[in-house]
Amino acid sequence: MDQKELIDKIVAEVVGRLGAQSSAQRTGAGVALATGVVSAGLAPALQPAEVASYIDHTMLKPEAATSAFDKLCQEAVQYRFQSVCVNSCRVAYVARKLQGTGVKVCSVIGFPIGAMATRSKAFEAREAIADGAVELDMVINVGLLKSGDLKYVEEDMRAVRRATRANTVLKVIIETALLTQDEKVIACELAKKAGADFVKTCTGFAGGGATVEDIALMRRVVGPDMGVKASGGVRSYRTAIALIGAGATRLGCVSSVAVVTNQEGSGSY
Repeated sequence: MDQKELIDKIVAEVVGRLGAQSSAQRTGAGVALATGVVSAGLAPALQPAEVASYIDHTMLKPEAATSAFDKLCQEAVQYRFQSVCVNSCRVAYVARKLQGTGVKVCSVIGFPIGAMATRSKAFEAREAIADGAVELDMVINVGLLKSGDLKYVEEDMRAVRRATRANTVLKVIIETALLTQDEKVIACELAKKAGADFVKTCTGFAGGGATVEDIALMRRVVGPDMGVKASGGVRSYRTAIALIGAGATRLGCVSSVAVVTNQEGSGSY
């Protein structure tokens, strides 16, 4: 089976699985697969402060000083965010700051381009876990996905999954801004096959950001039991609620405080 046949097979399998849904759902899924435009449905009745449990409070800027991570941890504890998300070199520091608070530590892996060797990603994952991370957000190899080398992309994910512990949550960043609709479907399906716990929209470093349409599509592909994380441009309570309504179960935010206090945030990772 050549690469095109493999891609066609994966897309057909996903469409077939969606075909088992109701007639109305099938129509919506067909639109999603063709155009990426899907109705978000009704947003859940969450107050701004309640959105905190969905949020990975994030600081990934390369120039961020240690004081920025002190503030990140203080805010995470104050507002009860789900986790803090940092580059792997900062994991040990924030793990010490957050010890005993109940706030989790999340590390990015292969960030932000995902194009390093698989063994490097697996090593980074093991080191981050040893330093205190219990969640990992890994970037897929986008170039090889677009080249049709799906076996490599899947094994890249599996290698990181094998490097984790039983309680480690693995999120796979598919970088939606760089993918076609079919590629988004394929990336989500490969992440599911590789044993990931979440699929995630993007790094925030390659343009674009989380959209209701992409979240709805990703949710339809992975089904109800896998997590979907929206990241990139989540700067307000209104945006957060729209993404949760579309199927997001986690949000990656820099403007987390603005989201949970119902203000408009700014800034990037």
